[in-house]
Amino acid sequence: MQNSFMVRIGTFFFKFRDGLFPLILVALALVAVPPSKVFESEQLEVLKDIVAVALVVAGLAFRGLVIGYVYIKRGGLNKKVYAEDLVTDGIFGICRNPLYVGNMLIYVGVFLMHGDPLVMMLGIGLFAFIYQAIILTEENYLRDKFGAGYEAYCRDVPRWVPRFSLFSKAVDGMSFNFRKVIIKDYSTIATSLIAVILVEFYEEVAEMAVLPNTGNLPHIIVLGGLLLSVGLVAGAIRIAKKRKWIADPAV
Repeated sequence: MQNSFMVRIGTFFFKFRDGLFPLILVALALVAVPPSKVFESEQLEVLKDIVAVALVVAGLAFRGLVIGYVYIKRGGLNKKVYAEDLVTDGIFGICRNPLYVGNMLIYVGVFLMHGDPLVMMLGIGLFAFIYQAIILTEENYLRDKFGAGYEAYCRDVPRWVPRFSLFSKAVDGMSFNFRKVIIKDYSTIATSLIAVILVEFYEEVAEMAVLPNTGNLPHIIVLGGLLLSVGLVAGAIRIAKKRKWIADPAV
């Protein structure tokens, strides 16, 4: 009964995640203004931001490993869970859901960047629940389609925590394609960077509104420049792909 309930939730979020996830992220970020200090300490605030950015970069890097070795079509078919083949090599050989692991690292980093305890608790908890529901939905589909082969894969490879001891075996004979990572995942990279920059922008603007003479304006200008730069690069890649100026790498 519980699994059936989770599958229904996972089916819903799998179908509407492209539109819902950004809305949820924005709504949660607006629950509270990002604090400008951690326990009244600017040093702890800087350390917190460094850890947050590191988590986002780690999430993007892990996604990059997945895509650079073995690319799979994401989003299913007609917004429903679908798979033509059971992919078990590349990073899928050390973790059954490596893209979602990468995504969760990114979300944890973004919410940590925000820094409000309630926002962090709600955000990390909600997205962990949503991804668990989506994973159960996908597992239900894969178990029905691939049967004993999928059951054996589940026994050998963990659902969430990567087993890095299996890495060499999983990528044996494979080559990593960095160009494929950029072309296939540029939108996720750009969106993640924009989310981090916007949270910091939000914090700086909110602090300047309360304390006009804090000297935040130069930081706000720099952040605005970074936002523009990331947007321009992502837009350029999108246009180049659409006009076939850059070839889409073979999957």
